[in-house]
Amino acid sequence: MSIQIFNSLTRQKEPFIPLEEGKVKMYVCGPTVYNYIHIGNSRPVIVYDTVRRYLQYAGYHVKFVSNFTDVDDKIIKAANELGEEVFELTERFIGAYFEDITALGCKKADAHPRVTDHMDDIITFIGVLIEKGYAYESQGDVYYRTRKFDGYGKLSHQSIDDLKVGARIEAGEKKEDPLDFALWKAVKPGEVFWASPWGDGRPGWHIECSVMAREHLGDTIDIHAGGQDLTFPHHENEIAQSEAHNNKEFARYWMHNGYINIDNEKMSKSLGNFVLVNDIRKQIDPQVLRFFMLSVHYRHPINFAQDLVESARVGLERIRTAYANVQHRLTTTASLADGSNDWLEKIATAKVQFEEAMNDDFNTANAISVLFDLSRIANIYLNESNTDVTVLQAFLVTFDTIGEVLGIQVAVEAGLLDEEIEALIVERNTARKNRDFARSDEIRDQLLSMDIVLEDTRQGTRWKRGQ
Repeated sequence: MSIQIFNSLTRQKEPFIPLEEGKVKMYVCGPTVYNYIHIGNSRPVIVYDTVRRYLQYAGYHVKFVSNFTDVDDKIIKAANELGEEVFELTERFIGAYFEDITALGCKKADAHPRVTDHMDDIITFIGVLIEKGYAYESQGDVYYRTRKFDGYGKLSHQSIDDLKVGARIEAGEKKEDPLDFALWKAVKPGEVFWASPWGDGRPGWHIECSVMAREHLGDTIDIHAGGQDLTFPHHENEIAQSEAHNNKEFARYWMHNGYINIDNEKMSKSLGNFVLVNDIRKQIDPQVLRFFMLSVHYRHPINFAQDLVESARVGLERIRTAYANVQHRLTTTASLADGSNDWLEKIATAKVQFEEAMNDDFNTANAISVLFDLSRIANIYLNESNTDVTVLQAFLVTFDTIGEVLGIQVAVEAGLLDEEIEALIVERNTARKNRDFARSDEIRDQLLSMDIVLEDTRQGTRWKRGQ
């Protein structure tokens, strides 16, 4: 199974060949935990959860690491504004993060390291960079000598001379060069701090991921991923730090997902279109939100708009209805019919097409198209007068397999729903017996609105989900 990944480092698709056969080391930059995550944050969580699922489906043992930045300027500011201790605030929003991603159908990482648990590792790492001449101390701060690293700019494809244009030294900074960036920040009044050889302070943002990736995955990792906005300077700086420290390539494949717009505008607090997952999942089925996110290739921008989300809801419902119809037919089919091989071949072809889509840089948009095709084929098959248990089971297994990889629940939570339908049918039949036709019609209309079609026969009332 040959997987192609678009590598941001080389700007081309490349065959995926991990460092160690059968194993994948994958690091995804996680959130800075000072608030609930917004839908922009949710896209990489959903995308790389799906990438991880497919790699596992393809037979790889994946070690998946995603960090928490739990000390940062934004965190300190938020804690001061809310009158909370920094560690109380971060603990609260880490819990909220897990609630949100679980609702979105995302699995936890194998490790969720926190910056505050790796402070000694960070200090040691910075010390090595100073010893090698890649970093220097300046009045309690420590900066990275950007120009000393020959490959700086290779991920964002910028020359260091171009980067110099517009670079400046902010008030209070004591840098040798405007391009240098902070590895350690001297403590300011009222801030949380740790002791270090350069004085009390806390780490800069970029150094954190270099250290945590190394501690949990080693000097070189297979896949490093995150949002497009992290390409520069965050990931660029990670490369400079890690490769200077480790004397090895930091990551072999770099993956970056595209931006999210809100009604064709960039999401921003100033525009009032800042959408938190914690809020939106109370209005929209989180599974619909996941389905919507995966309906566009991860590298492309995506527009979050009410009509597009509604289209995703209708599409997911169509797939679930086809699945439920197959499931229902299976309960009434006991025979084997002729011609089943042709249908099994169609189902097998759909599975191959799904794998081809995902092998092509994890093209979930095309993978979802395969689910729609499978639904269409299933509905055609169900119109056959004779159906085969083997074919029906093959449909369900293929739906389930694709759904599991995409993290999409194609199986309707059928148990309680079926009981509710049966109870309404009993109530309707009682109403008809009592000549309460108004109530009988009301129940029929209610079921129709749920896409449940009734058929009154001599043997009783049968029902099926609409197609």
